[in-house]
Amino acid sequence: MSLPSRMNRIVCAGAGGPEVLTLDEVPVPQAGPGEVLIKVAAAGVNRPDVSQREGKYPPPPGAPDTLGLEVAGEVIQLGEDVDPTLSGMPVCALVAGGGYAEYAVAPVGQCLPVPASLTMIEAAALPETLFTVWTNVFERGYASDGDTVLVHGGTSGIGTMAIQLGALFGMTVIVTCGSDEKCEAARKLGAAHAINYRETDFVEETRALTGGKGANIVLDMVGGDYLPRNLACLAEDGRHVSIAVQRGAKAEIPIWLIMKQRLVLTGSTLRPRSVAFKTLVAQELEREVWPHVVAGRLKPVIDSTYPLADAKAAHARMDGGEHVGKIVLTMIG
Repeated sequence: MSLPSRMNRIVCAGAGGPEVLTLDEVPVPQAGPGEVLIKVAAAGVNRPDVSQREGKYPPPPGAPDTLGLEVAGEVIQLGEDVDPTLSGMPVCALVAGGGYAEYAVAPVGQCLPVPASLTMIEAAALPETLFTVWTNVFERGYASDGDTVLVHGGTSGIGTMAIQLGALFGMTVIVTCGSDEKCEAARKLGAAHAINYRETDFVEETRALTGGKGANIVLDMVGGDYLPRNLACLAEDGRHVSIAVQRGAKAEIPIWLIMKQRLVLTGSTLRPRSVAFKTLVAQELEREVWPHVVAGRLKPVIDSTYPLADAKAAHARMDGGEHVGKIVLTMIG
């Protein structure tokens, strides 16, 4: 396949709302050693993209300034030391940036094959949330069969993935949502319980739902004043995992409770981690999770799709907070 010399992509004209997203034309990137060039069919939209747009989350050194952390499409160019059998393969990939474009470069170790059970739109909505939930709930939170997990933002991309993975691996998942409608959507996806945090104290409800024991794990993307409340939801030897700080990066915490309950506070950011680390995660996902994907037991929840040129509308949808599942940009058609 002959490559064009230039492509369309989305970039921020400055920091601000969706209006700062602009479509422009740049040279098509080239695959370097250990990389592949993907002709992008679809790209997922994620909360970190919004943070970057707002000027709060700059790309790590060496990453493109083009938005987008996950893509799906066809491998059309191989860098040095890449298996030649990958040429033409449909893949989805986690990238450190560059996803909102017609072509994107990805480290080969961060690519996963797209099975017949997924559309390209579904495949593009998997990597960011799957890598994030797996590394934080299963690796940092040591989740295991029989655990109870409390997840805030139950109908977000992260929340819907946590519900489905938890159900597949024998966990009881409790989520919080901002409306009765979202609570119902979460239960339909497999959440054991959904708490409308606008009407019910999630701490009291979590304790009641667990017979006073508390949850084994809290996956928190809220931060701020939620942190001490989250700790009050935890069982003995519970694990609190922070992945975002939407309500603030600082909190006052009860140290005595941590000591008494033997609690673990941890967290991570995925984007700055090394290619070597992400490659190990991809290998683990292919071994442990991908059989469920191939069999059709795990699919991302798709809220809506937008053409690449309508990235502003996609971000406005995310900013509005009414979405259930993933928002995807498409280059198809």
